[in-house]
Amino acid sequence: MFESYFISYGVLKKYKSLHIGKLQYLAIVIESEDAHQTSKVIKLLQWLDSVGVKNVCLYDMNGVLKTSKDTIFQIMKNAKSIEEVNEDVTHHAPDHMTLEFVSYVDGKEAVAKAANLIFVENLKRHNIGGELDHQILLEPHLNQALQIVGCKGPEPDLLLVYGPVRSHLGFPAWRIRYTEIM
Repeated sequence: MFESYFISYGVLKKYKSLHIGKLQYLAIVIESEDAHQTSKVIKLLQWLDSVGVKNVCLYDMNGVLKTSKDTIFQIMKNAKSIEEVNEDVTHHAPDHMTLEFVSYVDGKEAVAKAANLIFVENLKRHNIGGELDHQILLEPHLNQALQIVGCKGPEPDLLLVYGPVRSHLGFPAWRIRYTEIM
């Protein structure tokens, strides 16, 4: 607690050289019980906006934050939904904060849709003789299928986990391959 106050008031000098511009996309995993406290989530978002973080993904397992989305956007006047924004959020620094809301169901549905798409594509390649061509499923195939079904979001540079356990609580694993988790 003291360290956070010292950081906020600028007493600890090592945090002054933090280059927030290098943080293209931040993901925050919040335990569903804490996600019910919308005012605290909004305070966190306002603080992130004030320090210059422009692209944020909010994740909770049960989708509580999705139900609070309208309230968050009413208070966060400078925020837009990732669905509204047409540009690539990881390569363009917008003048507004871009928010994405994700839950466990999104990841589960994404994998099911991608697996179904891969199955259908393999079924089309099924040869006339009744034998299935031997094909090894590689990471690029899954990435392409996720992209086609619209579930391949940007990979965050940093994933902050707020909760009692050291777990990503079901955050889509294909989006955190090269992500630092804290």
